[in-house]
Amino acid sequence: MDVIFFDLDGTLLNKNSELSTYTIDTLHMLRDKNIAHTVATGRTMLSAQRVLGNHSFDLPHIYSNGVTVWDPRDNGLTLENLLNQNEVSYIVDYAQSIGITPFVNTVSSDSANHEHFVYHSPPKHQAEKDLINKYFAKSELIQRPLSLLSEDQAVTNISMIGDTQTIGEVDDYVSRYDSLVAYSGYAIEGDHLSWIDIHHRLANKGSAVQALSDQLGGSNIICFGDSYNDASMFKLAHESYAPQNAKEEIKKLASSVIGHHHEDGVAQFLRERFNL
Repeated sequence: MDVIFFDLDGTLLNKNSELSTYTIDTLHMLRDKNIAHTVATGRTMLSAQRVLGNHSFDLPHIYSNGVTVWDPRDNGLTLENLLNQNEVSYIVDYAQSIGITPFVNTVSSDSANHEHFVYHSPPKHQAEKDLINKYFAKSELIQRPLSLLSEDQAVTNISMIGDTQTIGEVDDYVSRYDSLVAYSGYAIEGDHLSWIDIHHRLANKGSAVQALSDQLGGSNIICFGDSYNDASMFKLAHESYAPQNAKEEIKKLASSVIGHHHEDGVAQFLRERFNL
């Protein structure tokens, strides 16, 4: 049984962070042929559902690089490899010491709505203010002061945005803590801003993909991805495909390189691969 896992940004989504009509039609074709498929993304559940819009995936979704798995069939939420209090303090204290605002992401597994919270101190830089005003304030994300973060909160990840040099310093600092892993990249291509997303090292797409495939009875794991956080699932997949825009390291791990993400590369490949 084939089980397909899609990364979103730079892979299934176009450069506008949208599912094109061609891609949506292709996903409907997969569903009509009963070919199992779902998403495996670094985005939080709330962020991913915003860009997916009205399109739904029937099988469990993998969010936050494997920390969160949500099953739309029964609204069940599984949280694994959360950040503990020592790890949170290690990250937050350092960020504040160098004048950057850490955004601590948590999710409630107890309520039916699975509310998402972000705890942060007052922003210090324009990029942080823009993130709050242009994204947080317009989403269902609930903002709370960092001072209210308690030890019993389920912290999925901590993110930051800032000038590339400062984010590089954060990355170096995080790499010294054995249980942490960070992913980073440019916030705006050609700009001097970068982002960083910090997780527990055991949280990765690969382990979540393997667990879900086993649960579904999969025998052939097929993965699509473009960046470093996709490496863990590429290494265990039976088939792995990277779009032309993917990082070189990911292209080297891939079974094959396919079309560009903004040219419906994944959807075109799927139609050929499965005779859709």
